[in-house]
Amino acid sequence: MATAEAPMAPITQIEGANLLNLIIVDDERAIREACREIASSLGFKVFVAESAEHAYRVMESHGADVVLLDLKLPGVGGVEALHQMKSRRPDAVVVVVTGHGTVESAVQAMKNGAYDYFTKPFSLDELKLLLERVAGHLKLKTENRMLRESIKSKHGFGNIIGRAPDMEKLYRIIAKAAQSTHPVLILGESGTGKELVARSIHFSGPHREKPFIPVDCGSLVPTLIESELFGYVKGAFTGANHSKEGLLAIAEGGTVFLDEVGELPVDLQAKLLRAIQEKEIRPVGSTRRVPINVRILAATNKELEQAVAQGTFRRDLYFRLNVLTLRIPPLRERRQDIPLLAQHFLDRVNRDGQPKRELNDEALKAMLAYDWPGNVRELENCLERACALATSSVLSIVDLPSSLTAVRGSLTADGNGEPKIIPIAELEKRTILSTIEQLNGDKLMAARLLGIGKTTLYRKLKEYAIQD
Repeated sequence: MATAEAPMAPITQIEGANLLNLIIVDDERAIREACREIASSLGFKVFVAESAEHAYRVMESHGADVVLLDLKLPGVGGVEALHQMKSRRPDAVVVVVTGHGTVESAVQAMKNGAYDYFTKPFSLDELKLLLERVAGHLKLKTENRMLRESIKSKHGFGNIIGRAPDMEKLYRIIAKAAQSTHPVLILGESGTGKELVARSIHFSGPHREKPFIPVDCGSLVPTLIESELFGYVKGAFTGANHSKEGLLAIAEGGTVFLDEVGELPVDLQAKLLRAIQEKEIRPVGSTRRVPINVRILAATNKELEQAVAQGTFRRDLYFRLNVLTLRIPPLRERRQDIPLLAQHFLDRVNRDGQPKRELNDEALKAMLAYDWPGNVRELENCLERACALATSSVLSIVDLPSSLTAVRGSLTADGNGEPKIIPIAELEKRTILSTIEQLNGDKLMAARLLGIGKTTLYRKLKEYAIQD
């Protein structure tokens, strides 16, 4: 059993260990408790099991990043348990524990996929050093995985574009989350790319070959959400002429992404909570329960804590979904990514067989100054519109929406290089005259692109003392 002959070195939590699940499998309670204390103090989320069968259930419910596995267990032996665990969780790091100083079975276990072994009795310092080494190993694996993803996409992670520090931090958490089975709550304003993050979590993980099913909770009719999620049997309601599987059953082994989960009706929240906890569903109109094996990812642009306080979102469901939280920064908090994103969207337009487009410096400066309340989605729509309406291969500020044109006024500097404010009337005049100039004097087209009537345009030109 564990010993502590000498004072143990001070314990410092391991960076990232709070994202790692560790299962201690040993039939000796003293060993389990001693290991739990050390692992918890290092930051691991710890589960204990006294048998292999118990460990399988824990692994099914919570996943496993690290397993401390005693080779002498009642019932199923440690070697067979190792085989089963590696088949269920190939990426799990399994460390086998053997007693009496014999290492033959431990060496055999390592040939079958164990990461390392150590023998009883062991000191708590030895256990601490082992867990630090395992955490370092997993961190290196994660960083290598991120590097491979970065090679595929030079400007981000998978299909996510961005190199701002907050995005780099987000990528590290995504890579960790991808290897677990915990529910994840993704927070972000509308248009930040919450579904892209959910897809990255699913397709970077070990179940990438299984289904990924997005559900827009905000767009479904409340009376239909239950039948969509849980399915229904023939005759359950008018029009149910045949039975239909629910999305939670169709996604077996994969991921269900609940977008805008805060829009779910409260009564359905209770049924979803029960399905997540019990891993089974009851189709509408049926008395039979159907087992499910899916991972739940949820996203919202709402403040769920406030919704809980107001009684519009169940507290128990909030805590069940909020095992791991990812926050996507709005675009205004990572302005350095705007040129990367703009080029990405322009490249996509160029690949679609459209005339090749690029931004001039003035247009890019206006985009950098704008706050983008609609975030990345608004940026994408802005560039698609500009490409559709532009008459030149170089997109200028007049090709951008008026909301960005107004911001451009704050970028003008006086003779001393200090910013100065341009009156809206003057900004309007410059925009109209610049548009007409770029269109070689075509006033009707200028009015159309500016979104004003031709009568208004001619009136403005008269005010500017410009003759037809």
